[in-house]
Amino acid sequence: MIHSVRANQPGFKSVDFKPGLNVVLADRTLESTRKDSRNGLGKTTLIEIIHFGLGANPKRGEGLLSESLDGWEFSVELSLRRGRVLVSRNTEKPSQFFLEGDLTGWPLKIERETRRPFVTMGDWRSILGEEMFGLSDAESGQFGPSFRSLISYFVRRSPDAFSTPFEHYRKQLEWDKQVHNAFLLGLSWKDAADFQIVKDQENSLGALKKAARTGAIKGLVGTTGELEAERVRLHEEVARSGQALETFRVHPQYAEIQERANRLTSEIHKLTNENVSDTRLLRFYEASVGGVQQADQYDVAQIYEEAGLVLGESVRRRLEDVRNFHEKLISNRASFLQAEIEAIRRRTADRDAALARLIDERAADLETLRTHGALDEHTRLQQNHIAKVALLKDLEVQIQNARKIEEGSSALRIEREVLLQRSRRDYDERREQRQRAIQLFNEHSQALYQAPGRLVIDVYPGGFKFSVEIERSASHGVSKMKVYCYDLTLAQLWPGTSDQREPRPAALAGRRGPGFLIHDSTIYEGVDERQVALALEHAARVSTDEGFQYICALNSDSIPQREFSPNFDLNQFVRLRLTDATPDGSLLGMRF
Repeated sequence: MIHSVRANQPGFKSVDFKPGLNVVLADRTLESTRKDSRNGLGKTTLIEIIHFGLGANPKRGEGLLSESLDGWEFSVELSLRRGRVLVSRNTEKPSQFFLEGDLTGWPLKIERETRRPFVTMGDWRSILGEEMFGLSDAESGQFGPSFRSLISYFVRRSPDAFSTPFEHYRKQLEWDKQVHNAFLLGLSWKDAADFQIVKDQENSLGALKKAARTGAIKGLVGTTGELEAERVRLHEEVARSGQALETFRVHPQYAEIQERANRLTSEIHKLTNENVSDTRLLRFYEASVGGVQQADQYDVAQIYEEAGLVLGESVRRRLEDVRNFHEKLISNRASFLQAEIEAIRRRTADRDAALARLIDERAADLETLRTHGALDEHTRLQQNHIAKVALLKDLEVQIQNARKIEEGSSALRIEREVLLQRSRRDYDERREQRQRAIQLFNEHSQALYQAPGRLVIDVYPGGFKFSVEIERSASHGVSKMKVYCYDLTLAQLWPGTSDQREPRPAALAGRRGPGFLIHDSTIYEGVDERQVALALEHAARVSTDEGFQYICALNSDSIPQREFSPNFDLNQFVRLRLTDATPDGSLLGMRF
């Protein structure tokens, strides 16, 4: 139960709340524009202050943590299991929650300057979770219920929070909805959490399979059968490369021998080319020697005599000299050619002997190179073998991963089915809790529409499934009343006192909740006036009978005065009246 809301500034409109119905009324006395309307009087701000005291964490520079509210300290007085506690929180030190009351056993710290006891945000949320919902640290975790999410069903904040009963903000995660609604309805929230764990594991496997198909992740390519076939092929390659490496012999002077063999080959090519040239020259010289002819000494004289000329003695001597010179020239040329022929034959023979020796040496070196290998070649063989072995090991990992994926998919299917069967058994065992919630929802809807609505709770392979049905549900106003009926059901299941008229189910006996339900005026926007009147009267009656507070914010011109029962006076429930008659008529005493 909330007893009061206060602030440390004189202009703030403090408010005290009582059990049962409590109304915060925004009263318009002047003609207002859209920019200067009752929306700025502070109805929503009051709800934000309550959330602020209950551990909400607004962004710095926004809402209550805006610069215009620096130095403000808001206080909320609550009834918890151990008694009344006053929590105060300053906008300049929002991480500290200053407490007054019975603080025995709480993890208190002392503020250095003021010596006031305080707790941190995490500790305060844990305390409220234990005090209001019986949450323990054992129930915390990734998919466990949290105080902040649970309390948001009792104090809905934004307009989006009134769009569907099972969400307190738009696009709330499915597991969040399932876990917290199951917890509030007395069902096994752990089953809902386990469904999400299985779903996450299935999503992870799906992501791995997708990555395997696209090749985005190394080690996850192909099916098990395809990988097994690849392993056989790669295993044979590893065996061959291993055998080649095992039989490989390294010669320490392999590079020197290879270089010498190359040098011998060059010398052999050089000598062979020289022999070819000399052989051609030899053939030319031999042909030249055979073609030399001796000069006939009578040819010239005979020509003259036949012509009738008589040569003198001097002429004859000269002709003799010419003939002798010619014979000597021929003899010298023949001697030169014969000498060259002999020299060529000797050089060729020497080269042939050298060629035979070089060819034998090269043959020996080539045989060594054929039967041995170089160190760098051996290194390359080693690296190639190691690389293939590494590929084979990677393939083994791929096969293991593929098997894990296939086995994991099967295991998850089995786990989901086992979880589904367990949830259905638990669902049947908690029939009393379900029936109680369904009965309450039916009563609330029937009070508004003369026909019972339906709260549907079911279990399907994805976890829990919740829905509500009310006749004329296509109407915008009826959709808001679905939220109203559901929230009123939760408030009855989690009241702040234990003096209810009707006995509670054994599973719900002794349960104590926040003891309050708060609705902004948004809950009644677009709702038929007759249903608004019925809803307010019904909430006043139920909250009083069941021992919890129903706090609602209303606009004065939306109150259906003519639709109320003759003995119902809404004014007796108004705890705070805000007005636009003066600038200080708002909750904060100013606009911000």
